Amino acid sequence: MSLNDKAPVSPTKRRARRLRIGTVIVLVVGLGGAGMIYWRGMRTADVPDELSMTGYNKPQQRQMRLLYGKQGELIENWSNDLKQPGTQAIIIAGISVLIATGGFYFARLLDLDHATE
Repeated sequence: MSLNDKAPVSPTKRRARRLRIGTVIVLVVGLGGAGMIYWRGMRTADVPDELSMTGYNKPQQRQMRLLYGKQGELIENWSNDLKQPGTQAIIIAGISVLIATGGFYFARLLDLDHATE
């Protein structure tokens, strides 16, 4: 028995392995990117709250409520939340975890399909 007597790997098994490798790459890049966005965003967001700016945007908020109602105010708050680096990092990390979960699931299905052949 020599090292060259390996059994050939089926195309289905090879496809599942490639899918797992790609999924791990997507997961690592997604989590790394989310961490980088959070780190850079929090580092540049060191703006101190000034007491002279308290109540500065009250007239704008009142105008928003008058023109668009509660829904307009809610959508504006969501829009402002999406501009925060923590929220962006959570969204990126969540999407990368969802994609990785799907990739691992389909790789497992390929393995199960290969086992039944």
